[in-house]
Amino acid sequence: MKDDEPSMLDPERLKALAHPMRRLMLRHLSVHGPATSTTLGDLLGAKTGTTSYHLRQLEKYGFIEEIPERSTGRERWWRRTQGLRDMRLPTPDQLAPEDRSVLTEFHRLGLDEDRELFERFPSAYLRDPEWAKASRGLGRMTKAEFEEFFEAYIALLMKYNRRVEDAPPDARPMYIRMFALPADEE
Repeated sequence: MKDDEPSMLDPERLKALAHPMRRLMLRHLSVHGPATSTTLGDLLGAKTGTTSYHLRQLEKYGFIEEIPERSTGRERWWRRTQGLRDMRLPTPDQLAPEDRSVLTEFHRLGLDEDRELFERFPSAYLRDPEWAKASRGLGRMTKAEFEEFFEAYIALLMKYNRRVEDAPPDARPMYIRMFALPADEE
């Protein structure tokens, strides 16, 4: 992670994303681009006051920003911030014991989202195999090689990551997941 990118080591930043509605809002802004609290409220079945509160929390911790040139009067437009591309999480030992439950909740919400995506994969693959790809593998690596592999993966992901308004016209939003764990602990 670059030094100028926001850190997820701050438990308050982590808490901001350990909320289901905020995650949905951030995902919508990432996939579909800028929106207002009214638009998000309509999509999520929430009152504008509720979505405004959650948008302010996301802004407070640097996940989104207002688009001043598009906002008028009471209508404020929001977008995902550019500096949020690599959101690696802290390890439990990097957090105080009382903050570790937030990390657990963050992971629980993320795994729920991932399960939904995995369940959608077969139909997406049948519908559009050029845009739905999967790979499964087994690698044998040292700890240093695994770290190098992971850093190369993140660098590649960041190379092709753009906000909606910065992407070429033929670009599509893509859900990309990578997880790795030791195979010898089965």
